[in-house]
Amino acid sequence: MTMATDRHGHAPWSEVLPLLSPALLLFTAFIVIPFAMALAFSFSNIKLLQTDRFEWIGLDNYARMFTLKVVAPTPPQGDVERRIPSRQWRRLKRENPAGYEGFQFLGSYGVGDAVGFVGARDPQFLRSLANTFLFALLVVPIQCSLAFAMALWVNRQFRGRIVLRTVFFAPVVTSMAVVAALWGLILHTESGLANQMLQAIFGADAPQPDWLGDPHIAMLSIAIMSAWQGAGFQMLIFLSGLQGIAVEQYEAAEVMGASRWQKFIHVTVPGLRRTIVFVVLATTIAAFGLYTQVDMLTGGGPRDATSTIIYHAVRVGFREQDIGYGSAMTLFFFVLVLVASLAQKKIMERLGS
Repeated sequence: MTMATDRHGHAPWSEVLPLLSPALLLFTAFIVIPFAMALAFSFSNIKLLQTDRFEWIGLDNYARMFTLKVVAPTPPQGDVERRIPSRQWRRLKRENPAGYEGFQFLGSYGVGDAVGFVGARDPQFLRSLANTFLFALLVVPIQCSLAFAMALWVNRQFRGRIVLRTVFFAPVVTSMAVVAALWGLILHTESGLANQMLQAIFGADAPQPDWLGDPHIAMLSIAIMSAWQGAGFQMLIFLSGLQGIAVEQYEAAEVMGASRWQKFIHVTVPGLRRTIVFVVLATTIAAFGLYTQVDMLTGGGPRDATSTIIYHAVRVGFREQDIGYGSAMTLFFFVLVLVASLAQKKIMERLGS
């Protein structure tokens, strides 16, 4: 049975629409309608269990994300305020509650002996925004480099390469919740495998880092775990690109006396230009959506050091039941990923041209 076509070779809509309708129905139900509802909710103060108090508040939710209050430097009163600027912020807030209403401590800056402050209506959001970019900057180069190295390895002809490919890809098909739970045991401060290996190698006096409890290394620990879990997928994409490079190009380079490094630079990398752009873009988009690892391992801590935009939006929207503000953050996240992806695509294309 063949489908009728018009004189331009196009099938009539009366025959195409019944075939498209299941996919269009699912797309509308799970993408279009939730997106439209989130857009509408972002301009309201709707609460999860208090829908009767619904009010339109315009751009207040978006303003809440970025509203700052900069306080001019003032001399601290005592050594405690000098060492702990948040103490001085709380004192200033007690002395002038109306001027600081709705603002929380975000950070401080020094001018000589005086200390200035920056407050925000939602400092957790701004920290989450910074952490999201930090995670992407950490995980993208680690994961892409690891995937590229694995692809180069398994692309060679040797016995057992099929088994090795399976081993490298196995973490990808494992649930992230399971992977996070496993790495939580590995990175445990007292009985984790990581610290026990440090003791076995360097002795009883070996450092015992608090991998998930130290705000300086917690995000790096999550980035390493995420790169380990996801590198197998990018490895397959790189492997496909490597196998698409004609063998004749390597043979010609070898005839011209090119070394292994020269063949890599002048044949392999140019042949993978589009593949590299795709892998970097896909990894960056996935990195911006970090949630499960944070929820399972750190809960956004310590001191908001691992909180991300998605995690904060879920925390505000469902745990604090502020659906309106949570929807505004998800819409901002959508625009952020779209702009970042387009900008990165342009940069990568220029570098690859």
